[in-house]
Amino acid sequence: MELPRHIAIIMDGNGRWAKKRLLPRSAGHREGMKRMISLSEHAFDLGVKYVTLYALSCENLSRPQEELDGLFSLFRKYFSENIARLLQKGIRLKIIGDRSLLPPDIAALSRKGEEETAAGERGTLLLAIGYGARQELLAAVNAAVRGGRELSQAEFAALLSTDGIPDPDLLIRTGKEKRLSNFLLWQSAYTELYFSDKMFPAFTNADLDRAIENYAGRERRYGKI
Repeated sequence: MELPRHIAIIMDGNGRWAKKRLLPRSAGHREGMKRMISLSEHAFDLGVKYVTLYALSCENLSRPQEELDGLFSLFRKYFSENIARLLQKGIRLKIIGDRSLLPPDIAALSRKGEEETAAGERGTLLLAIGYGARQELLAAVNAAVRGGRELSQAEFAALLSTDGIPDPDLLIRTGKEKRLSNFLLWQSAYTELYFSDKMFPAFTNADLDRAIENYAGRERRYGKI
């Protein structure tokens, strides 16, 4: 079975999962964090080399402060407790997104995690936090304008936050919605899309296996016959 080298996941439906169970939205985010850790580890165990997880979009930052405070607490917990695990497993951490939108302590913890895991060679875990694809593209265009010259596609891609990372082969979105929602718009030009009706906390490792099997059965022609 052909294995995708790079899997990206839009982790949608945490709040709706909690609401359906008459739980606070924070409970859904906690379960989502557990799933995030389990799914990424499972993917790396299968042999996937890059996993990108859409953890917090720019648009999410307009949510009520109480919910944001809960999300930020989860990020603090993640960076404080899981970096050693990534280091042990040989996984490199990379953050994509605008860290200036985050509380300073979380931005510092994320940089520390990147530095400590920089030598990891088994795989790369990308966390999209404070990320928006349109914002990323606009920043790259402005950088190109400042450079004062026309760029090739490869030169433009080097200005994006995913510089050095291959484009996703498979992008999975949970939560019933069927759109990209401002996620990796440039990088997903030829990515295979897979949508699941399951809310993210209910998306199991077996569900990830099924998504990979579905991907393996597709023919990727890239515009060719």
